[in-house]
Amino acid sequence: MATFVLVPGGWHGAWSFEAVVPLLECAGHTVHALTLTGLRPDDDNATVATANLDTHADDVLQLLDRAHITSATLVGHSYGGMVIAAAADSARGRVSRLVHLDAYVPRDGESCWSSTTERYRQRFATGAAANGYAVNPPDHLDPRTRPHPLASFLQAIRLTGALSQVPRREFIYCSGWDGTPFAELRTRLEPDPEWHVHDLPTGHDAMHEAPDAVAALLLGE
Repeated sequence: MATFVLVPGGWHGAWSFEAVVPLLECAGHTVHALTLTGLRPDDDNATVATANLDTHADDVLQLLDRAHITSATLVGHSYGGMVIAAAADSARGRVSRLVHLDAYVPRDGESCWSSTTERYRQRFATGAAANGYAVNPPDHLDPRTRPHPLASFLQAIRLTGALSQVPRREFIYCSGWDGTPFAELRTRLEPDPEWHVHDLPTGHDAMHEAPDAVAALLLGE
């Protein structure tokens, strides 16, 4: 049986996987859904202000340590793709599979900011205008979303090359929404023999729109 670690995208918490978790557990797998530092309801302003990409990668690595996980499937949605890449690169062989669910797949030196489109860079900048360190969630998102640490969107990832040793790497492209920043990424990864690319005809929030389809891909069905 697999051990899944689910990492949410910007502004979201573990609750964003609430429809997928029971489907994986019913299939007999162990599932850990994370809420990253700075996005927990009781995090104070200082915690939000100081959280960055390294902090979020450490959240994943600390879970691997606490739960004694030696063969994890890391699933990252949207911004969470940055997190799982950073964590896997430092996990010393404890990650057996990466799944980027409509998510960024960074190369060394890239950030969420540099990898996204001008539309989202403007959203980050406008959202952080109130205090300079936390990006307010867009109005159309779930009311449970929280301001996201700006530094985590800006920090460049540093990869050693260990990421290439993860045995299986997958990218799930959600094609059913306008303005996706991931179309060029799909074009880049589709011919790469080291990647498995899947298409879902859903919006970005595939976990809620089509949890059965997402679970089926995670289960390899």
